Amino acid sequence: MQVVRRAMVAASDVKDDCVISQLVQGCLTGEVILLLDHSDQGLLVTCRGGDKRNVEEPSSESVIRGPREGFTECLRTNVSLIRRKIRNPALTFDSRVLGKKTRTSICVAYLKGTTNQSLIDNIQKRLDKIDTDAILESGYIEQYIEDAPFSIFSTVGYTEKPDTAAARILEGRVAILIDGTPFVLTAPFLFEESFQTTEDYYSRPYFMSMLRLVRYTAFFVTVLSPALYVAVTTFHQELLPTELLFTMVAAREGIPFPAVLEAMVMLLAFEILREAGVRLPKPVGQAMSIVGALIMGDAAVSAGLIGSPMVIVIAITAVSVFAVPLQADSAAILRLFYLILAGTMGGFGITIGILGTLVHLSSLKSFGYAYLSPIVPLQVQDLKDSLIRAPLWMMITRPHNMANRDRTRQRFFVPPPFDEADDSENQDDKQ
Repeated sequence: MQVVRRAMVAASDVKDDCVISQLVQGCLTGEVILLLDHSDQGLLVTCRGGDKRNVEEPSSESVIRGPREGFTECLRTNVSLIRRKIRNPALTFDSRVLGKKTRTSICVAYLKGTTNQSLIDNIQKRLDKIDTDAILESGYIEQYIEDAPFSIFSTVGYTEKPDTAAARILEGRVAILIDGTPFVLTAPFLFEESFQTTEDYYSRPYFMSMLRLVRYTAFFVTVLSPALYVAVTTFHQELLPTELLFTMVAAREGIPFPAVLEAMVMLLAFEILREAGVRLPKPVGQAMSIVGALIMGDAAVSAGLIGSPMVIVIAITAVSVFAVPLQADSAAILRLFYLILAGTMGGFGITIGILGTLVHLSSLKSFGYAYLSPIVPLQVQDLKDSLIRAPLWMMITRPHNMANRDRTRQRFFVPPPFDEADDSENQDDKQ
């Protein structure tokens, strides 16, 4: 068999001394088996082919400045995309197979020596406990390994961009690549990561810090706007200026429904339009979302079923949710939760809901790391990349407790000013 391998098989990836189970698994994944008479073992020759999607820009994470490439459904392609970003021998890929029927290949990627070994062992232990017939997408694994399965907040992140996955690996996190899906899981996942993008680090820090604050504002607007409107118009009219109060009363004159029911109907209509726009073919879906919202809103106001201020509030709510797509699911549930509290108890109910949400968020952990870190518990050294983004030359260390021993990612230095004396000396040397 060794003579056959050296003299006859012209392939770059050949595995010998394979037992029957390995040969069968290789055959099912598209590899070639070479058997020889009177030999109890065989050769496994890798020559996988077939059609696959090219590397394209992901539609869910579009950027103005930055790489345009995104992950594909091919595991080998995704591994190579991360290798192109991190050309370091410490980058490790641990392969395994999950799913008794589907036999899906996955890879656990981390930076050996930088990532905390306890985090690696924790993730691998959770993966080994998965006992299911099918793993068809990364969402399956996410639901099996997350810390808080009954919470509306996800404790496992995902991305379609190789530079995002590489940046999180360099911080000491772990990436999980699954064959058959372009979404790569990352762990641990903190709440503040929902408001960060890779483009924040490619542009100047001052404008990007402002945009990050805008994302936080958009999240609070999309969650609290309907509830605040209902609370003010139903229980706390004295908080409004007199002129604005008269205008809102005139707009609601003749509306047969209470404000809370009016908001629920509009939110339900918005969710129906959004779901229809996503599921329909793209050209039809875009027309359905835009034209349907315009026609329904105008018709409802003209018929006297919905007040025009409520249409404005729901429109602001609908637009703001797209600024923070990673929290869109939780925002939809929180929005309805706060709306019910505002319709029953007014501003007092909203306060109770916010306190309950903060207590719940403070109790969450993602693979042993506080979900609200670095705010709770307070870690001053990590605040430079939380609400705002400090200049890159100030972010000296990796996130607190995220890395193992390699916590320093660069040396502190201030970019030096232009020195005319040095420039003149260089010109003299050239001459």
